Amino acid sequence: MDGASSATPGPAAAGVAGAGVPVRVIVLGKQGAGKGTQAARLSERYGVPHISTGDAFRAAVRSGSALGVKAKTYMDAGELVPDDLVIGIVREYLSGEGTGGFVLDGFPRNVAQAQALSDMLAPEHLDAVVNLDVSTEEVLHRLAGRRVCQSCGATYNVVDNPPQVAGRCDVCGGVVAQRADDTEEAIRLRLEIYESATAPLIDWYAKQGLVATVDAAGPPDEVAERVLAAVEGARR
Repeated sequence: MDGASSATPGPAAAGVAGAGVPVRVIVLGKQGAGKGTQAARLSERYGVPHISTGDAFRAAVRSGSALGVKAKTYMDAGELVPDDLVIGIVREYLSGEGTGGFVLDGFPRNVAQAQALSDMLAPEHLDAVVNLDVSTEEVLHRLAGRRVCQSCGATYNVVDNPPQVAGRCDVCGGVVAQRADDTEEAIRLRLEIYESATAPLIDWYAKQGLVATVDAAGPPDEVAERVLAAVEGARR
């Protein structure tokens, strides 16, 4: 998934006034749109957790919870985790990590999950849904160069954001490698799944006046400025 935190938050995220503000933001976008990177920067900016489904799944598996054990059977088989399990794991995670605000990355993935999230949050509400807009050609370019830490999940790009030491994670020192599913054929398949299942979320949230579409092309710092402006605009 595209849900791991970027290893380098960058100037748009660090040391800015406003940390600790209890914002509730979802970051949507195609694989390779930069969701993990931008979610991590928003997390740093507002002082709230960056929560990805990958984080939630790993925490559930580590805890040995009933939901984690069930989810692991699907993950080990390379199958999609069913909605009811995903929702249950995220609910557990939010009740601990996300009670004071959050930036969600990788959840919800469809309208059913979005409705469940709305029920979880009531009477609280979302502040914004940031839709990172990027072309398929740009996604293919980015993911061809994407490398992921096998230990902590930090993401890099061999062209735009390489690790300081080749093959080693800046965060934990783990091995940085290309994902097996970052081939062009696999990427195009994931994009088709996104368009059929996740893209309708944009319409669902747009009807609630929550969507802020942001041009995700360009250097991460420039995109971060656009994302922050969109969130701040939504919160006014």
